[in-house]
Amino acid sequence: MHWINAAVMMVMITSGWGIYDDDVIIHGLYFGGFFRLGDWAAWSLNWHLAGMWFFGINGLIYLIYGLATGRFLERLLPIRPKELVQTVAETLHFKIAHEDLTVYNAVQKVLYIIVILACISQALTGLSIWKPVQFSGLVTLFGGFQTARVIHFAGMVVIVGFVVVHVLLALLVPKTMWAMLAGGPRLKPAREVGVARRS
Repeated sequence: MHWINAAVMMVMITSGWGIYDDDVIIHGLYFGGFFRLGDWAAWSLNWHLAGMWFFGINGLIYLIYGLATGRFLERLLPIRPKELVQTVAETLHFKIAHEDLTVYNAVQKVLYIIVILACISQALTGLSIWKPVQFSGLVTLFGGFQTARVIHFAGMVVIVGFVVVHVLLALLVPKTMWAMLAGGPRLKPAREVGVARRS
């Protein structure tokens, strides 16, 4: 799910930039052809809608899995302010231990929660922009069509920011990158863990 999401996010972001260029939100801010997927808005929209299905289905499976297995509660909570401040300070000094890859530090927990919420927001604002008549209730909830567009754009900024930070942190702790490529850290069976703790 991680790598499907990574690929789909690149499609969604770069095609979204092509759609954005057709009717900009911030005057003077355009994305050059090199950064866009699609030669013009219609082609970018085709890519965006194609990616939407993968993003939606993959994201829904991820949410169901995370909630049903208790993974979200186990990995993302609790978040202690003291640990958050300490982790930020260590990161700014490039002192990231991260010995156990199965345990997220406070910054990771916050970033993952933010990006999950941003993705949910993207799905809902995206639907309201795509079908404003059929999803008029959503459009109203977001304060109108143009406001939904602005929220959708802001969500993209959050996700791009997350991707940049995510990659930089992975590069600072290279074993995390290898774990992502190789299918995650190899965990010892519960029996072995119990023996190690007793000794």
